[in-house]
Amino acid sequence: MHPTDKTLDLIAIGRAGVDLYGEQIGGRLEDMGSFAKYVGGSPTNTAIAAARLGLRTGLLTRVGADHMGRFIREELVREGVDVRGVHADPERLTALVVLGIRSRESFPLIFYRENCADMALCEQDLDAAYLASARAVLINGTHLSTPSVFAASLGAARRVKANGGRVVFDVDYRPVLWGLTAKDLGENRFVSNAAVTERLQSALPLCDLIVGTEEELCILGGSEHLIGSIHNIRAQTTATLVCKRGARGCVAFAGEIPDDIESGLVVPGFKIEVLNVLGAGDAFMGGLLRGWLRDETLEESCRMGNACGAIVVSRHGCAPAMPTWQELQSLLRAAGALPAESFDLDHLHWASTRALDYPELMVLAIDHRSQFEDAANFGAADKERIASFKTLGFRALDSVARRDRRFGVLLDGRYGFEALSEAADSPYWVGRPIEVPQSRPLEFEGSADVAVELLSWPLNQVVKCLVSYHPNDQADLKARQDRQLKRLFDACRKTRHELLLEIILPRELPADSQTLSRALGQIYALGVRPDWWKLPPSGSAAHWQAIQDTIGKEDPLCRGVLLLGLSQPETELIACFADAAPFRIVRGFAIGRTIFHDAARAWFAGSLSDADAVKAMAAKFSRLANAWHSARTAVAI
Repeated sequence: MHPTDKTLDLIAIGRAGVDLYGEQIGGRLEDMGSFAKYVGGSPTNTAIAAARLGLRTGLLTRVGADHMGRFIREELVREGVDVRGVHADPERLTALVVLGIRSRESFPLIFYRENCADMALCEQDLDAAYLASARAVLINGTHLSTPSVFAASLGAARRVKANGGRVVFDVDYRPVLWGLTAKDLGENRFVSNAAVTERLQSALPLCDLIVGTEEELCILGGSEHLIGSIHNIRAQTTATLVCKRGARGCVAFAGEIPDDIESGLVVPGFKIEVLNVLGAGDAFMGGLLRGWLRDETLEESCRMGNACGAIVVSRHGCAPAMPTWQELQSLLRAAGALPAESFDLDHLHWASTRALDYPELMVLAIDHRSQFEDAANFGAADKERIASFKTLGFRALDSVARRDRRFGVLLDGRYGFEALSEAADSPYWVGRPIEVPQSRPLEFEGSADVAVELLSWPLNQVVKCLVSYHPNDQADLKARQDRQLKRLFDACRKTRHELLLEIILPRELPADSQTLSRALGQIYALGVRPDWWKLPPSGSAAHWQAIQDTIGKEDPLCRGVLLLGLSQPETELIACFADAAPFRIVRGFAIGRTIFHDAARAWFAGSLSDADAVKAMAAKFSRLANAWHSARTAVAI
């Protein structure tokens, strides 16, 4: 039974930094040309891993009062990790780690941790009420390496223990962080040292669960003979001991230690093609604790740990690679090997780790380019004037939304760059177009390689692509369009951007209530699973039911459909809202010209001031937002 007075399952204590992972695989760190930025640090990774598996987790650490520290905090919040114990240190910088994947056995790694923020954690950072709220605390071997963090870690363990909680010890031995190797040997996992053993063993009497690799249990037990070390550990603690053995799984010891490793509780691993073993131990700990803290058997808990570790070694990165509960269940149900290429599992990971949920989304679409360039619309407006108007459009949105995450904006990089920069500090959903306007077959703006283009886009920008597409398009045209859509989808996944596909049926081709859903079905058949669809607003109940059924069958994890406007009058759009609102898959709208066209015409003609243009656009946008919300509320979805 879970103690009713505990609001957290686990508080992890210790390292919190930023991993800069080389994106090129198979070479020296010296030859890496670009790096992906992830949350790092073993306890932080474990807190995220456990949270993704449904445990209520918190983190106790320090980060710098800097951009990297704010990144860590924001990522923890997105993952559902309690950050009350994450303290901003104004005197020190957030720790960094630079690392790469040279081969399946070699992972060059450099720790930038000189006087870093998390190593300044001290007993004054311990909040008694916060620690008392936890069913368990996870302490970490690295944080026993200096007097201040040693006192903080053991002080926290004693407080949790005194309040009826349990103590978990991750040995997490990195010789370089104890000053035992050259600074460029961060990947080295074992150097025998009696002083380190003595320091680590001081935590043993407090522990209920101890987890380490074979090398880590050797340093903890003070012997290079593994079973002898485990006997030495047992002499000082009754804690359950778990020895991680990589691809072979793990061995656990709940009671007396036998004379050989294989006589313990042997839990085999999963067959997997290894890309990157870094982070696998933290994933293992997350899975193990998901079972152990939910009173599963030790064998089942270890099996969960093995499965989580297997999933992570197949991926790039540590914290972002941690599996969700849905992924873990998928692998456990498979009861065997994880395929080297598992599209379904990869999609499940992507869709179940997306930040934020959007049950409702109302977007001002002002990403138009050709419409602003057409002199017949707004005169021969120059680039600067167009850019200025788009910034006014964003400010109109902001005046209505007032920091509400249910709102968003679509802006282009050609004329909307300044507005995109202004939107960067907002909480709003932000989309950005990639297509060449009116291209059929589809073409992309920017670099000839769409993935290279997307690498320059911030990760919070959703890639929007409008494609004129019909299920009965001629074979050659359809093949070219399909190739482009597959390229775009692959690029978005590789660059970690969400994708919104806007589908408009060509006017010259016939359509009925099933045509658009057929088009979506054909795109899904390509293996393309966009996060969002943007579709025309009108349609019968049969039309919307067919769309909802298609998306539900092909990708039940799709975020949903946004209605576009097609420059329809406001009253007609509101009527369309009422038709679409009963269908759960429709989440809101992304409408532009209906809102901004009249204001733009007057503003470019010089008959409307900046303030009045913002006011006019805000009024129309507000009416549509209220109309959508009312339509949705009326059907009680």
